[in-house]
Amino acid sequence: MTLAVLAAAVPGPVAAGAADTTPAGPQSREIASSVLGGDYRMTLTAVRSTGDRYAASVRLRVFVPAGDGWRESDRATVGAADGWFWYPLTGKGAVCRFSVSGRNPAPVGISLLITPSIGCSRPRHFVVESGTIRTG
Repeated sequence: MTLAVLAAAVPGPVAAGAADTTPAGPQSREIASSVLGGDYRMTLTAVRSTGDRYAASVRLRVFVPAGDGWRESDRATVGAADGWFWYPLTGKGAVCRFSVSGRNPAPVGISLLITPSIGCSRPRHFVVESGTIRTG
């Protein structure tokens, strides 16, 4: 059994091309990722709300091997859509817990920073089986 735990925020915004002046969709930032051997790659991505500049959603994405790279096989929203705050999610200490296991099915535990004064969210649980996410 393999257990991987990762809690890292990636600093700096994800920028579009310097010459591009048209919006390319909502701003997003990968806040954590983990690779389970050669079976799965999982990422947590903060997606800024288009209707409220302080709100964000969080996506759990699962990738499976495809040729020389990875292909997205499934995605799920962590918590409510636009139910998180953008700035805490994209700052230091945003990921309180991101644990994944190499078992099959693979349990995933996620806890994110609500705000520095409130602290971390209650853990959200998912299971990944054959590249598909389900709540656990």
